[in-house]
Amino acid sequence: MKTFHYAFKVKDIASTRQFYIALLNCIEGRSTEDWIDFNFFGNQLSAHVSKDIPALDYCGNVDGIKVPIPHFGCLITVKEFEGIQSKLESIQTKFIIKPTLRYEGKTGEQRTMFFLDPSGNPIELKAFTNEAEVFLR
Repeated sequence: MKTFHYAFKVKDIASTRQFYIALLNCIEGRSTEDWIDFNFFGNQLSAHVSKDIPALDYCGNVDGIKVPIPHFGCLITVKEFEGIQSKLESIQTKFIIKPTLRYEGKTGEQRTMFFLDPSGNPIELKAFTNEAEVFLR
């Protein structure tokens, strides 16, 4: 098993649970009143309640658009991407980078979107047209 684990800060369990389960289709794992685990597309996310959530640093540059670093996300299927995109648009999510197709017709063609969870954690989701091209240049 080579599952990625990521622990991060959130403002509360209720909004975190709602967002990750209802919008991103995550499955809830173990939880207490101070933390909650999710199956995030086969990876383990651990959200921990904190009163000290750091401000975002938009120091990254993706195709000329400033993006927050650090951020986390996952490579998902095109079908999953489109389903999540639809859910996020239905609640009028403010995207950092709206869902878009990058590198169209080129090696590495992918759909990508950046958005924030209710605690302000930046998330990027990607879907490659050809999954065999994930690490190709």
